Amino acid sequence: MKPSLQLKLSQHLALTPQLQQSIRLLQLSTLELEQELEKFLQENPLLEREEEEYAPLPPSAKESESATSDTTEAETSPSASTDDESWLGEESSYASSSGSFDDDDSDYHDVQVATTSLREHLSWQLGLMSIPDRDRTLVQCLIEALDDDGYLTQSIEELAETLPPELEIEPEELQIALKHLQYFDPTGVGARNAQECLALQLDALPSDDTQVLALKIVRQHLDLLAGRDFAKLKKFVDCGDDQLRDAQFLIRSLNPRPGAQYAALDARYITPDVVVRKIRGQWVVNVNSDAFPRLRINSLYAQILSGQRGSGLAGQLQEARWLIKNVQQRFDTILRVAQAIVERQRQFFDHGEVAMRPLVLREIADILGLHESTISRVTTQKYMATPRGIFELKYFFGSHVATEAGGACSATAIRALIKQLIGAEDAKKPLSDSQLSEVLGQQGIVVARRTIAKYREALSIAPVKLRKVI
Repeated sequence: MKPSLQLKLSQHLALTPQLQQSIRLLQLSTLELEQELEKFLQENPLLEREEEEYAPLPPSAKESESATSDTTEAETSPSASTDDESWLGEESSYASSSGSFDDDDSDYHDVQVATTSLREHLSWQLGLMSIPDRDRTLVQCLIEALDDDGYLTQSIEELAETLPPELEIEPEELQIALKHLQYFDPTGVGARNAQECLALQLDALPSDDTQVLALKIVRQHLDLLAGRDFAKLKKFVDCGDDQLRDAQFLIRSLNPRPGAQYAALDARYITPDVVVRKIRGQWVVNVNSDAFPRLRINSLYAQILSGQRGSGLAGQLQEARWLIKNVQQRFDTILRVAQAIVERQRQFFDHGEVAMRPLVLREIADILGLHESTISRVTTQKYMATPRGIFELKYFFGSHVATEAGGACSATAIRALIKQLIGAEDAKKPLSDSQLSEVLGQQGIVVARRTIAKYREALSIAPVKLRKVI
């Protein structure tokens, strides 16, 4: 074949640097955005932060504020994180405070971070003891071997092997050192397992009939108590219902993780991107001014550049303008999406989770004329402060379950209904997953038993057997 030249016309999409930056800024969280802007401020002398007293609100937020002049600015609030743990069949909720906003003012809730570690607390107590230096060294070795819950996960023999041979440490010496450690505060520290941890705490209590019975159960029949096999348990410990109930209550009052209170918390502080408030009967969304970065072009450099051509700073001036415009566009888009979400989930803001309606990304994308991928970026790691707490925008989207009337019910609403039903159940006759499915079916919500079980587990609610009390 002879070589030849051919002209071909084709279309393709090219992302300009400005568009690439806009997409990147849109997907960043507020914290990541601040870090990114700090980098730009260090690299570009034409870019600077506005003085606070001269900083205007974003135009879109300003328009909302002029229509609702009595709206006050939202304060930054830490995230709320809740971990639910089930122990011996009992629900124990360890929750930090979450920020909340009402119509009149805003509340700060600070996450308390442990300032003293467990090892520091134990070492301080060790320093107050009058014991030989060799014993003191061994107790310190045991302190260093504890996990964050205060447990000694290695055996005495294994620990003895890890110590320098020239010290000639015998396991019996470590056993004595462990006895010293187990007298320390918090009670239960230095235990090898949960059974020993609870027994140490019971040993420290005044002796009475309930304490003696509880100690016997913990040392000999803890598995029966955990499995709620009360009939067999009463037979083995020779007690009645009232005595067993008192002992069970005492055991549940103990702390199976004594060292956890000294564990450093991973505190994540969240600055809401938008704030939702009810004004004159309407839910109104505003950009949180604390989250909106105040940037401007350095006027001195701009004046110098206006009389020069071909300056090396001209490119940086253009970059600074792009950045300011893209930051503004980022918050405009977040505000539009948040407002659309609030309009679609108005019942949630009025009545709570049970009124959450099914919502998918495409629905918001069609309303705003945006692509689904854009909605996905906007709703990831962007937060909304509401009178009901702080929520990631993604929280308002979810799957649905069909109803008998041919409609749909949000999975979030179903989980809330399950939580309500279990919360109101008779503790002596708790509802099984099948019964929960039947109750929801009577309300026109068709949910399979397996789906009920999945939602119940997601809520960290124990199965019916473990919820039953004698």
